[in-house]
Amino acid sequence: MADTAKKKTAANKKTAVKKNLVIVESPSKAKTIGKFLGSRYKVVASVGHVRDLPKSKLGIDIEQDFEPQYINIRGKGDVIKMLKKEAKDANKVFLATDPDREGEAISWHLAYILGIDKDSQCRIEFNEITKDAVKEAIKKPRAINLKLVDAQQARRVLDRLVGYEISPLLWRKIRRGLSAGRVQSAALKIICDRENEIKAFVPEEYWTITAMFRKDKPFTAKLMQADGKKIEIPNETEANRILTEVRAGKFITGKVTENERRRNPLPPFTTSSLQQEASNRINFNTRKTMMIAQQLYEGVDIKTDTVRSTAGLITYIRTDSVRISEEAKDAAAAFITAHYGPEYHRRNTYSNKNKEVQDAHEAIRPARIDLRPDDIRDSLTNDQYKLYSLIWSRFMASQMSPAVYDAVTADINNGKYLFRATGSKMKFDGFLKVYSQNKEDDRLLPQLTEGEELAADDVRGEQSFTQPPARFTEASLVKILEEKDIGRPSTYAPIVATLLARKYISREKKTLVPTELGFIVTDMMEEYFKEIVDTAFTSNMEDRLDQIEIRDTDWKDIIREFYSGFEKELKYADEKIEKVEFEDQMTDEICDKCGKHMVIKHGRFGSFLACSGYPDCKNTKPIVVSTGVKCPLCGKDIVERRSKKGRVFYGCSGYPDCTQLYWDKPVNEKCPKCGSLLVEKKSKTVKYACSNNECDYKVNR
Repeated sequence: MADTAKKKTAANKKTAVKKNLVIVESPSKAKTIGKFLGSRYKVVASVGHVRDLPKSKLGIDIEQDFEPQYINIRGKGDVIKMLKKEAKDANKVFLATDPDREGEAISWHLAYILGIDKDSQCRIEFNEITKDAVKEAIKKPRAINLKLVDAQQARRVLDRLVGYEISPLLWRKIRRGLSAGRVQSAALKIICDRENEIKAFVPEEYWTITAMFRKDKPFTAKLMQADGKKIEIPNETEANRILTEVRAGKFITGKVTENERRRNPLPPFTTSSLQQEASNRINFNTRKTMMIAQQLYEGVDIKTDTVRSTAGLITYIRTDSVRISEEAKDAAAAFITAHYGPEYHRRNTYSNKNKEVQDAHEAIRPARIDLRPDDIRDSLTNDQYKLYSLIWSRFMASQMSPAVYDAVTADINNGKYLFRATGSKMKFDGFLKVYSQNKEDDRLLPQLTEGEELAADDVRGEQSFTQPPARFTEASLVKILEEKDIGRPSTYAPIVATLLARKYISREKKTLVPTELGFIVTDMMEEYFKEIVDTAFTSNMEDRLDQIEIRDTDWKDIIREFYSGFEKELKYADEKIEKVEFEDQMTDEICDKCGKHMVIKHGRFGSFLACSGYPDCKNTKPIVVSTGVKCPLCGKDIVERRSKKGRVFYGCSGYPDCTQLYWDKPVNEKCPKCGSLLVEKKSKTVKYACSNNECDYKVNR
């Protein structure tokens, strides 16, 4: 009887210690949330998707109404095993993946693997990773939103059909390793079309005429009209004729207009506007912007004199909305009034141009208004500080008063010609106090009276030529993709990365330039797959895909309709496209087996050197990138290499005779303590460190 009582007590204790399990995507997010929920909860990470379409085949059963054939992702066995064990031991499982389509789909796949009823109250979501937001979300679990899941499935299946059906065709007809994509191909065509515009552009000459005056202070006026109509000066002959007439005439002050001009702040960031502004202001590419933003969202350890906490610093980073919650507006109002004065605050409201589906989340803003960038600078890396400063200041500015200028416009008449002078002076800086935005310098005009005659110091003409449209930068490409409703902000960074990786475009300084290969692929796609590269079709498809989550549109209806025409295009293209032959690019590298020059070839895993004497000589070499540093053991160059898993390391070019290698990039400088080479470190506190593991020398400079 006593033994039975003991067993019962032990069983009760075991039941009592059962915890609630919270599953998120990333370990860093798990770490942050784990600190908020206490001992009754265990937070673990799925490390992204655990179930997806197979990589080795199409993975869509076209005959069975496009049914996706999902499998557990290779390499995720240990993670899945851990999740199953933790779920089995848990009192309740909460799926806390990101609050968007992709996150909803991950939760749906997790529910399948763990045997959780998708209709149960298992899903929680939060827009910011703060203690209050997470604890509030735990109180309000819901069922998995199958509309969101279906919207993600539709995109995944559509992209798989386009990518896996067209890409093998490109391999056979052009080159191995190429790819096509529903959004990728449309973006590439936009870049190629712009380059064609630039090549076809014919500059046109035009002239401008400016008069220089001095009355108390120098100022200028520009010729605007002749006989009450806008003037255009096409050549030097016409410019000289006008200059002769104007110099012979008199300048008489006409109407002088004084008014107050206001400059309003911009709304807080959406995903795409953040990518654009980060590119323009702090020189981040789209991929880097999203990576750093993800870190700020998932959580940072903050240590200041008054704060010791771990929390997400910004709200969810994938949003098309400029909406701000009333709570955030209240917090901004209190902060602005306290730190800058009540005259600097204005409760601004912004509306979305886009569809209702994209208003699920707020704009990107700081999760805590009181954490000013400079106050927590020591807790952030340099890149995190730059991006957080941008987000914080843009949000604060959005809730501030306009900048106010006193503006003056003076018309100056000379016979039938009208010149115009403008001036302005800042009266109140408003939102520019925290967010400089091409701040205007004061351009003051002297006191001018209507009817007074002015003496011109000089009147001159200047020749100019019209300029071709500019090549796209990442920022301007993101802008046009958004304007044309192609893809979604979360896809912009991967699009650019893929186009660069496939060698369809190259980056020259900050501009994106299509390569010969990019033009060849685009021309082929345009001839045989017009809809895939057509921006109007791509935009319309995005609208239709959005309808899945707004209304009860069957996602398979969209796939069926698309594939009926696409299948015919595939068959026709395969029959009609002829094999494209590329001329090999000759190099100065000499083949060490036969003495002939080596050429650059392109394979599935990138470019490499091959002997021009092929097939008589089949010698190949990797293309090496020298670091400019000599090996300390043998004196040969240390070059960049890649491991079998793709990780970059640095090894002696004399391999296999010399096996010297470094995992960090070596520099031409020796350690002052032991004499070994120093290596670069990507750290907030350390720039260089000794390559010798037994030496502790580090320096930040």
